[in-house]
Amino acid sequence: MNTGCNSAPLRLASGAAAFLMMASGAVFAEEAAPPAPSTDVPWAERTVELGSTASMPEGVLQKDELLRLIGVGEALFAASFTKLDGAGRPEATQAIDPTRRKHPREQPFLRTAGPDGGSCAACHNTPLMGGAGDFVTNVFVSEGFESADFDSLDPQFSNERGSNHLFGSGLVELLAREMSRDLQKIRSEALAAARSLGEPVRRALVTKGVEFGFITAEADGSVLLDELDGVDTDLVIRPFSQKGVMTSLRQFTVNALNHHHGMQPDERFGARWTGTDDFDGDGMSREVSAADISALVAWQATLPAPTRVVPVVEGWNEAAARGEDMFGALGCADCHRPHLPLESLSFADPGPFDSAGTLNARQVKAPGIYDLELLNWARDLPRDEQGRVLVPLYGDLKRHTMTDRQIDALGNELLSQRFVDRNIFQTSELWGVGSTAPYGHRNDFTTLDEIILAHGGDGRKARDAYAQSPDHDKLALIAFLKTLVIEP
Repeated sequence: MNTGCNSAPLRLASGAAAFLMMASGAVFAEEAAPPAPSTDVPWAERTVELGSTASMPEGVLQKDELLRLIGVGEALFAASFTKLDGAGRPEATQAIDPTRRKHPREQPFLRTAGPDGGSCAACHNTPLMGGAGDFVTNVFVSEGFESADFDSLDPQFSNERGSNHLFGSGLVELLAREMSRDLQKIRSEALAAARSLGEPVRRALVTKGVEFGFITAEADGSVLLDELDGVDTDLVIRPFSQKGVMTSLRQFTVNALNHHHGMQPDERFGARWTGTDDFDGDGMSREVSAADISALVAWQATLPAPTRVVPVVEGWNEAAARGEDMFGALGCADCHRPHLPLESLSFADPGPFDSAGTLNARQVKAPGIYDLELLNWARDLPRDEQGRVLVPLYGDLKRHTMTDRQIDALGNELLSQRFVDRNIFQTSELWGVGSTAPYGHRNDFTTLDEIILAHGGDGRKARDAYAQSPDHDKLALIAFLKTLVIEP
């Protein structure tokens, strides 16, 4: 990938980046980058890109500035972190809330509770860096435990998950932000109407054609939320992870660095939140700066969208065309929507909806703005008659119940995650599905046919229609799905 690493230096915020402390409203300057190790030579066993972006990106970046930041993020994503970087967390757990370990660990790596990988690319590598992972890269999700201090494969302690691909993830986050604003606007308008009328006002929660139930506003300013469907009570769409519980690429990155590598980002594990520069007790302070996180986010957010490619095989084009028709006729497109419209390609980082422990737009002087329109792949995306980008994600960013009494293969988790029941999952975006076998939240379905037949609950009707279809129609649907690929 040509990342433009040799282009002009980034136009960044003058001086140190400014942060706004949510609790007090005071503005703080980012701590200075840690001093380089004494072995400050190119062949030293450390990640030289850490700290190379001295301060947070601010304002709209020009193309050369954006490409340089992407290049730093790409290098960090590929880097194998070492003890000289701060890898390992002997006195801290994998919990997303900074949590001390009761018993310091001797092993540097552990599959169950981590750290469990040397680099981000170790798990996200199929069919190329930034992609998905095979079963061997599965992780064990247990961030719901604030005092997670166990080393067990027992499903009562953690949920096993496969690694999702990250291609097109910037578009997904932008969709989620727009949809969240739409839903919260409906809530505000319902409250205003209820106060004006002096009586309850019930409104449908619909954004980009996706229905999220109903909300009822009372004249006293309270809101009834018992009719919500597939979204949290704050009406924020959280588009990442199989359960739809991660708000942003930034949150995902901060979580993953601690969990999988024992690398502590300052914005959550630094002295401001924990009272120490070495919360994990590994002898290294200020391991990952907020600017480092911004570089990682920039690379992920600008990864190109998966595309559609028909193999040059006799009969495949005709089969895929018939399969695409079947996709709609069977009801698959009710949840796996071929396109969702996007108003703007300007990606702000930090974003608007993150909470404490992950920087958001209110905590910095000004976020960096990455204009995806500058990138060739984004300019080639389809648009509707209104000029909106039609993001071909084959998803709806909504959570659905995926089991029933007869079909419960996708209900094999014992723990809820972030208050989302164990048999509820967000619709998987199907773009790239032809490049990212195996399937399912645990990577334990080897074929597309298997994962389709595993759909229960809200997916049961489409699943049954598929199961009852002639074999040639089933094969045509598979031929279509296999054209949704990630290209190098």
